[in-house]
Amino acid sequence: MKVKAKLFAGLRERMKEREMELQLPAGSTLQGLIDLMVQQHPLLHDYLPSLHFAVNRKYASLDTDLQDGDAVALLPPVGGG
Repeated sequence: MKVKAKLFAGLRERMKEREMELQLPAGSTLQGLIDLMVQQHPLLHDYLPSLHFAVNRKYASLDTDLQDGDAVALLPPVGGG
């Protein structure tokens, strides 16, 4: 199945990508997607403790099951006023 991972804020700038399309086995979870992304882009590992995740615009936990065509947002903390 194909899943799109969308990157935001400083994470997007650091990885120099807005969106990644990844191929995952059927039955994968959000944790499986993150593991694959870290394997392909090791610098992502440093961001993991502070990231929040959303699947199809709804906040999600790492045990969330993914479906073909899902959009996953990786949301780092942001500051501002």
